Formats: sequence, C-alpha cells, structure tokens
Amino acid sequence: MSKLGVVEDTLFVPMLGRLYASEHCPQILYDGKALELKEKLPSSLPEQDGQNQYTLLASAARSANMDRYIRAFLERRPDGVIVQLGCGLETAYYRCDNGRSHWYTVDLPHVVEYRRELLPEPERETYLAGDAFAEDWIRQIRADVPDAPILVTAGGLFHYFEESKVVGLLRMLTGFGEIEIVFDTVSKSGMAMMRKKYMKQVGHGDAQMFFYVDSASVLAGKIGSGVRVLAEEPYYRHITRTGLKLSTKVSMAVSDRFCMVKMVHLCHSAKFHDQTG
Repeated sequence: MSKLGVVEDTLFVPMLGRLYASEHCPQILYDGKALELKEKLPSSLPEQDGQNQYTLLASAARSANMDRYIRAFLERRPDGVIVQLGCGLETAYYRCDNGRSHWYTVDLPHVVEYRRELLPEPERETYLAGDAFAEDWIRQIRADVPDAPILVTAGGLFHYFEESKVVGLLRMLTGFGEIEIVFDTVSKSGMAMMRKKYMKQVGHGDAQMFFYVDSASVLAGKIGSGVRVLAEEPYYRHITRTGLKLSTKVSMAVSDRFCMVKMVHLCHSAKFHDQTG
C-alpha cells in the first residue's frame, strides 16, 4: 500500500469510532462489516483506550447520521444512486443498501487501492479513483445513470479544504441533474474546538482545517443556481445518549446547544418536496 498522507490517513479515525460503537454502544451504531475487518487493520493504529468516549463516538455519530439520510433518500427514491466522496473505509453500503440501488465511492487512487484490498467491490458498488473536487467522477456516473436521482455524501471531508474549493464543487454539481448532497460541518467556534482538541486526541493534530459553516442558507446563496437548504441540524440531535458517560453527554449537549457541529442537507432540484427528519 502506498504511504498515506496526513489527510488521507484520517480514514482510520472513523473506522475506529465505528468499531468502538459496535462493541460498546451499538444503540448508536452497529457495523458488522467493520468488526469483520478489525484484525486486518494496521497494528500501529491508536488504541481505543487512548481516546475518550466522546472523541470515538463523534466519528460513529457521523456514520449514524449519514445512514439516516441515505435510508431516507432510498425510501423516497429506491432506484436512486448513492455517491460517497472521500469514502475512505466507510462501510455504509453494507448497513444501508436496499438491494437495488447503485453505489459509487470516490477517493484518491492510493486510498481506493487500499480500500479494494480490504473491501473488494460488492455487486452494486463501484470504486472510482480520482479527485473528489474534479468533474471526472460525476461525468462518469451521469454516463452510467443519465437521469437517476443522486445523493452525494461527504463525511468528514470538507473541513480540510478552503471554502472556495468546497463552494466550487457544490456549484459544479448543480449542472448535473437531480442531486442532493449531505455533509457534516462545523461552525466557526466548532472549528476552533476541532483544531485544539479533537484532531489532537485522534492523533492528527497536524491536519490543517479550513472550511466551516455558520449558516447553511448563506452557503446556499454562495453556491447559487436555486440551491435550497433541506436540513441544517445539530450533529447529535438523533444520537441516543442512554448509557453514555456523563462527560460524553455534556460534550454532546454543549455541541448541540451552540450548533458547533452540524449536518447540512442541500438540493437544487425543484422536484424535491419532503425534508428529511
């Protein structure tokens, strides 16, 4: 496997979070595929004992939130397409697939190469190696499915890029038909917290972070082309907190109270009528 860069190396962080949740907090997320892969991961990864519960569950909560949006989308559009940008080692296909939709995962070539070693492509999931911010992947997908509704997910991806680059990607997508996009982000105050605490605790204090969203409607205005905000919700709103440590519950409550971390769901299609709950 090629040596992973600072940003790409963070692909192990959500995997560790999903493993922790599956073993200790399955009410938040249970990921059988991640458990299958546990013994195949590098032995040099940080031990769960070296991280606090909140740090580990922050990653698991992202997957749980994404799963909720994916399932709701596939209920509305059972023949829709799921595209995961910066997929890393995400295993949402195994948790959320409805048996008929097609999935695409997009990441840098050496990340896709490593993913393929651990997770060979299943029947309806296609791996695309390339730059998530270039048009190549969406052009290829539209060649395969010209008219299908698409849900693009970007979990834990946008933080590491300048706003102009993220806005450019979102604006580019408006030219490719009926597309929704859901991603996690932070507010300006949440960004400060992430820089000072979270990334250091997961062993990636050297990963620079830039993008934040204080207002999804302001972001939509920057994208233009009739983009609408379907949801902007606190990150832990739907996360079960029963059985968690008090310190974890307090951290989640503070984050949600000040909307420091959030989920954003955008769409530019006039065909969409129902907001995800």
